[in-house]
Amino acid sequence: MSDTVEIPERSGAAFTLAKGDLLSVIDPRGEQVSDLLAFNAHDIDEAISSGRTLDYAETIRLTAGHRLYSNRSSVMLEIVADDVGRHDFLLTPCSYDTFHHFYPDLPPHRGCFGNLAEALEPYGIVPDRIPIAFNCFMNVPVDAETGKISVLPPTSKAGDRIVFRAAMDLVIGLTACSAPASNGGSFKPIHYRIDRADPG
Repeated sequence: MSDTVEIPERSGAAFTLAKGDLLSVIDPRGEQVSDLLAFNAHDIDEAISSGRTLDYAETIRLTAGHRLYSNRSSVMLEIVADDVGRHDFLLTPCSYDTFHHFYPDLPPHRGCFGNLAEALEPYGIVPDRIPIAFNCFMNVPVDAETGKISVLPPTSKAGDRIVFRAAMDLVIGLTACSAPASNGGSFKPIHYRIDRADPG
């Protein structure tokens, strides 16, 4: 078991997972989103896919028991535990352009997109390879009649977590989200922990 690692507010990290490892993404203070990306560690052209995952799951409400698929229809991660049950796999990581569009009166910020790009660069992953992230704890209801989407504060409480099992060797990108609407107007850190698979 690894120690718990903190991702400071409005920043990101990248690291590797081996097949079978468990990744816990933890909201230490509550109401904080974390964008998660996954790439095949042996072929970064294979990346997490919102479209494939939602197609196979037949729901946008992904939780324990669901699998996250790649653009090649391979299982990348399985959700094995989930304290919250409300996450988003529709919206793309926030960026300078996002802030210009939604928050024109606030100082610009590179957002999760920029943080992920910097963190993933050592693994050879360039910005144009960054897909839609699995947004842990993000609360994005969809109106059943109009299809309109809203971004509301997360329902996660302090200490809530979601746990993934790696189905292949992966490069993971993970953030403490930077968009005000996603986090109830405040910015907080995200914690993560890796439980390594038994090599035997």
